[in-house]
Amino acid sequence: MSNVRPIRNETDYDAALARVDYIMSTAVSDDLRDELDVLSTLIEVYEDEHYPIDLPSPVEAIQFRMEQSNLSQADLVPYIGSRAKVSEVLSGKRTLTLKMIRALNTHLGIPAEVLIGDGNVADLQTPSKEVHWDRFPIRELLKRGWLETNKHVAKSAEDLMAGLLQEAGGMQAVPQALYRKNDSARQNASMDPYALQAWCLYVLAEARKQRLPATYSEGAIDQDFLRFLATLSRLSDGPKRAVEALAQKGVAVVYARHLPKTYLDGAAMRTKEQVPVIGLSLRFDRLDNFWFCLLHEIVHVWRHLKDEHDFFIDDLKLDPSDHSEDWSVEEEADLLAQEALIPSEKWSDADLLSRATPSRVMAFAQSVNVHPAIVAGRVRRETGNYRLLSQFVGSNEVRQHFEETA
Repeated sequence: MSNVRPIRNETDYDAALARVDYIMSTAVSDDLRDELDVLSTLIEVYEDEHYPIDLPSPVEAIQFRMEQSNLSQADLVPYIGSRAKVSEVLSGKRTLTLKMIRALNTHLGIPAEVLIGDGNVADLQTPSKEVHWDRFPIRELLKRGWLETNKHVAKSAEDLMAGLLQEAGGMQAVPQALYRKNDSARQNASMDPYALQAWCLYVLAEARKQRLPATYSEGAIDQDFLRFLATLSRLSDGPKRAVEALAQKGVAVVYARHLPKTYLDGAAMRTKEQVPVIGLSLRFDRLDNFWFCLLHEIVHVWRHLKDEHDFFIDDLKLDPSDHSEDWSVEEEADLLAQEALIPSEKWSDADLLSRATPSRVMAFAQSVNVHPAIVAGRVRRETGNYRLLSQFVGSNEVRQHFEETA
């Protein structure tokens, strides 16, 4: 025992290992057995500090337990929910919800800290004191299938929201300010912040499930790209093509019907992985509204969205010039979107506001290479006459291009 020394460096570590090998190869006396115990403890402490073993990923842990217990994917359905969800989890396309983690930990004995992985669920377990869970529109979220639940098990509002929070990226996925009325956002005064929060969480959760063909980079979007998107409005499948073009730039687009008392047209945000996301409610199923809203949110992505803490929530019925708050970014997004759709010089020369006949609208739309709905929509907005040119605005022609995920 007199030869036992602290392990302070690699030389000491190598010497300790050599000594253990020697003791193990000889007849062990009581003294040597004590020395072996002490050396083993010192080696373990040194290795824990200098050679930490990374935890396996959640998927690796599940696959190991499947192999160890001779389980098939079908055997995981009771814990994960369906064959499709099992496949998505094992392929990395779906993150584990709190409910899944509890089931896998309880029934298969996989450590919770391994299943939590990057810490999203740990965030959920320490929610902000500002959050009042019962204010979320739980009944509506359940009706839409946005929340996972077992009808035979009563759960609190917090438990019901946990899965959606997990899929959205954790408790910090949406700024805490959105739980309150926010004077800096382009929001209706009657907006319900909890309904808005739920909508944003769903959009982020759906965006994180998308596998985009490219990674967004600064400079990927400019005014020329916006103008290109505007010309797609002429095509019958223009909305779908625009979403595909954005995916090629690394921008996710999610359609989610607006929740009661949200009063929003669109939003721009980032996932925790820094993927830009555009959320569209399509509350007005018209081509003119769709194209202006889409380009407005793209400007936010291009010019204003710097990190995951930036959020832009837009009720485009509100005019920035009518409000005292600093809505300069909203004014810029309006201006650049409008310029991409109809260049200001050509709009001024057309003088459509005084004589907006159907034939003139059609001719001007052709000259600027956009759908007549865009021209009609601007005439209606600038004149304040929303009964004018209603046959041109493309009513009921947008939602049909989007999968009903909400």
